[in-house]
Amino acid sequence: MSYRQEMTPRQYARPVAAPGCSFANVRDRLQRAGLRPTRQRIAIGWLLFGKGDRHVTAEKLFDEVRAGKVHMSLATVYNTLHQFSEAGLLREIALYGSTVWYDTNTGPHYHFYIADRDELLDIPDSMVGALALPPAPEGMEILGVDMIVRVKSRGAK
Repeated sequence: MSYRQEMTPRQYARPVAAPGCSFANVRDRLQRAGLRPTRQRIAIGWLLFGKGDRHVTAEKLFDEVRAGKVHMSLATVYNTLHQFSEAGLLREIALYGSTVWYDTNTGPHYHFYIADRDELLDIPDSMVGALALPPAPEGMEILGVDMIVRVKSRGAK
């Protein structure tokens, strides 16, 4: 499914999984990351990892949880996303102060942020040339580089 297609409530309730991604795979992924596979973590893990690489905010994921008739609070979604990030299962991307996006692709890559649609997309590696980075200050090392290109639809305010 393309990131531009809208999901129907039926697809939220029974997400289309990536080949080989089952509840057992989610459970195993959680256990390998040192997390106990609770019902809530498995449900959120299924929504996150069963659909391939994706970007979500806690609020957007909470909407999917509710549409899937899973009962949990927004606070549980926030806490679980934070736990997944701490365990290395998700990458946190902060935009505009308090908005945090969670990315299932934890490897190095860059993003487009489409402001008028409030959407975050991966920039294909083939579109990004090598960037010359300055050396880290003495006694420090570079942990990673985050680049977000903010765009909007032509004619959008």
